[in-house]
Amino acid sequence: MKRRRFIQTGLAVGLGTPVFAALRPDRLDEGVEALARATREGHVDAAVLHVRQRDISFTRSLGKAQTEDAMFLLGSISKPIAVTALMSLFDRGEFKLDDPLRRFIPQFKNDHRDQVTMQHLLTHVSGLPDQLPENDEMRRKHASLAEFSERAIRTPLHFVPGSGYEYSSMAVLLATRVAEVISGTDILTLVDRTVFQPLKMRHSAQGLGRFKLEEMVPCQTEHAAPEAGGGDPKAKDWDWNSAYWRKLGAPWGGTHASAPDVAKFLAEFLNETAASVKPQTARLMARNHNPPGLTPRGLGLNVGSSAGSKGCSERTFGHTGSTGTIAWADPATHTICVVLTSLPARAVQPHPRDLAANAVAASAY
Repeated sequence: MKRRRFIQTGLAVGLGTPVFAALRPDRLDEGVEALARATREGHVDAAVLHVRQRDISFTRSLGKAQTEDAMFLLGSISKPIAVTALMSLFDRGEFKLDDPLRRFIPQFKNDHRDQVTMQHLLTHVSGLPDQLPENDEMRRKHASLAEFSERAIRTPLHFVPGSGYEYSSMAVLLATRVAEVISGTDILTLVDRTVFQPLKMRHSAQGLGRFKLEEMVPCQTEHAAPEAGGGDPKAKDWDWNSAYWRKLGAPWGGTHASAPDVAKFLAEFLNETAASVKPQTARLMARNHNPPGLTPRGLGLNVGSSAGSKGCSERTFGHTGSTGTIAWADPATHTICVVLTSLPARAVQPHPRDLAANAVAASAY
């Protein structure tokens, strides 16, 4: 009963407004219980649920996440955050979406590379692979982001740019490499300066930043993705929990943040506050740029109903992370939902993050 009172009290102040009239606290309670049950049964070590609608919000931390400000490894939710840093340079006229990548990285040429544009990179239609074939070897050797970029520049394309869709971490890496070339600043510093600071995301870091490794929620790496050393006892030195990976700040998966901070990030696009990017740029990032027949994608963001949970509208945008995270915003109900867990996404289906997020979506209609 204590948990139910907490949720109802948090929402009561908004019940007089139309957007809150349809909210169902019992469904929100189902979301909390899905995570609570998973932590009680030992499936999930740590989780935080955060929901916002306009000026009303509530947060619930569970398991080893002792406070709402617990910082999780976001996985691929890192991508739209790093891309937002890049788009702050777009706002300054430093590049255009139809600029070829070779304008900034001249050695990216031949074998259709000349055709790859910035938009191709940001919408996963560049032909670049998700991970490099030598990914494990590079992580085992503690390769730098610069070394990953050099390999990505030379790796073969899987198809002619724009002709197909393939989710690509390496495309995001090279897009953010452009941000470094333009700004003369490493992507870790640029994200902090253009995203975290203006959005007052005080419990966030690209890499570890000013925080210590022991301040971060550990991932349950026995269920990690193969490219992160999942299930390999020899990967302790380069898996998600290693000092190497946590410090690297990979723009495709190395951001740390609390659930309320991730909500602040999504609110930049939902409310168009212009703190990090211009309102027109926020709208540009949160709409589909891919042609019919290809998976819809915004610029760094997943878009459409599939970007959210069951029942979300086609206007929804957000992202998930293989570390066990999900975050979305639905303008139709002005709802932001963030679920961060320590249980990798591939560990179990349905994942507790999805059960919780589905309950949040159901409560908004």
